[in-house]
This record gives sequence, structure tokens and C-alpha cells, in this order.
Amino acid sequence: MVDSRLGHWLKLLVSLMLLLKTQGLYVGITYVKSAVAKGAVCLDGSPPAYHWDKGFGTGINSWLIHFEGGGWCNNVTSCLSRKKTHLGSSKLMGQQIAFSGIMNNKRPFNPDFYNWNRVKIRYCDGSSFTGDVQAVNPATNLHFRGARIWLAVIEDLLPKGLKNAENALLSGCSAGGLASILHCDSFRALLRMGTKVKCLSDAGYFIKVKDVSGAPHVQTYFNEIVTLHGSAKNLPLSCTSVLKPSFCFFPQYVAPQVRTPLFILNAAYDSWQIRNILAPSIADPLGVWKSCKLDINNCSPLQLKSMQGCSF
Repeated sequence: MVDSRLGHWLKLLVSLMLLLKTQGLYVGITYVKSAVAKGAVCLDGSPPAYHWDKGFGTGINSWLIHFEGGGWCNNVTSCLSRKKTHLGSSKLMGQQIAFSGIMNNKRPFNPDFYNWNRVKIRYCDGSSFTGDVQAVNPATNLHFRGARIWLAVIEDLLPKGLKNAENALLSGCSAGGLASILHCDSFRALLRMGTKVKCLSDAGYFIKVKDVSGAPHVQTYFNEIVTLHGSAKNLPLSCTSVLKPSFCFFPQYVAPQVRTPLFILNAAYDSWQIRNILAPSIADPLGVWKSCKLDINNCSPLQLKSMQGCSF
């Protein structure tokens, strides 16, 4: 019994040490205060922010720009709630965050990018960095300026070395992964000629399908986001010139037109999309999908067929 407990604690200790190693370092926040004068601000009017760990050695002229994820807000009520969190105000963001995964600075855990300039752009606009509405309602004081934030951060980084980039990767996760698709070609256009540019979307390929009740739930939701934030003019023209702007918030209509090399990473069974796009609570009032959404092993053959038919 004693040996068993000791072995258990040793395993926990080793796991904790490994986690601490793979987490990498903590990187301080940089506020782009000059962006406020340009109207490039978070939902609450605070300045945008990012975290930057400088490159070194052979990676000194290579850059990885990563969009933070965190969903969206599609109406005044949800944006007001968001404004009171770090996803709507830089005043509420942590001063330091851990750089892990492809942001890690240790070669054994991140052999491709460990010595690149690695930047994480904080997400505080709720539109995947696409919004731009000049007017601000004094009753709510909500600012819809995501696209301006994106440009302000890049403008701040260019004189810090981004203008000399030889290699650049634009990445993002979830709502940030969507942003990396939507801004992929424009990112390349902002850099000097000759820079090798590629984009990576991690869990950002949200698809336009009807929910289990047959309603266009996510289509309505994305249309509300695009309308509220005034995103239409900042979505890829290759898409908006032929389709409704809200359709161009879906990667399936944008990705085929992206000219810059684009890598898409998405789970075959995307749990967020199953819970929020295929079977949202409003489409399943009797809770038929509740157990399935908690654990795929609980899904019936018919439910699995429904998921497979969506081609996540």
C-alpha cells in the first residue's frame, strides 16, 4: 500500500515538473497606448495589448504572430458583459502570461520556433479583429474597433524589427484561428516584399450548417456579429464581392481564395462546434444531445452520423 501511494505521488511530481518545463517562460504585457488616438481600442476604450518575446540567434529576423482566441459578442448585452472581462478590456488583462506550445522558448518542446520573435496579440474586441464602427453610443460606451487593433499592433511591431522579417507565421486559436484566416493575405501585404509568409489556423474552421432542429443558428449568430461590429468592409474582398458579408465569416467561403500558404488544424470531432453549432441548447430543449455533448462515447449511432455528415 505504501509503495503504491509513493509511486502515485512520484508520478504526480514528475508530471508537474514536466508541465513546468513545457510551459516555458512568462512574458510581460505591452500596451499600445499610441493606438488610442487612432481609435484602435478594446470594447471599453482601453488600449490594445500584446506580449512579445524577442527572437535570437538564427531566429532574430523570423516572426510568429499569434491571435488570442475567446469567442465573440453578437449584441449589446453580450458585449457589455464581455467589456467587464479581459476579453473586452486591457485593464483586466494579466500582466504576464505563459508562452507554451509553439510560443515556447525551449528547443526540445518547440524546435521550429523557439528562437523566433513570438508575439501574442490579446483579444479584446469580440469580432476576431474585424470590427470598425466609428460611432460610440454614450449610453454603452462600447467601441467596435477590432480591425483597427490588428493594424495598430502591426504598426507598433514594424519598427521593432517586423519590417525586416525574413520569415513570418500568422497563427491563432479558435476565434483567433478564424482571424488568422481572415487576415492571412492582408498580413502578407503589410510586410516587405520577399518575406516568406504563411498562416496557421488552429481550431478556427467554423462551418455553416443547420443545427439539429433545422435552424440556421450559427449563420444568424455570425450575421449578428458582422452587423454589430461593422465587419463587412474588413472581410476578404474576394469573398464579399460575391457573397453576403456574414457568409465571409465562415472559413469554407474564404479559405479557398486565400493566396498565402494556409495550414488548417481542426479536430475531426470539434467539441465546441458540436455543442454550439450542431446541437446548441436552443435547438435541443429536451436535452437529447446533453449526454452526447459531454462524452462522445455516449453518442448514439444516429448522433454520430449527424456529426460525421457535418464534416467538421
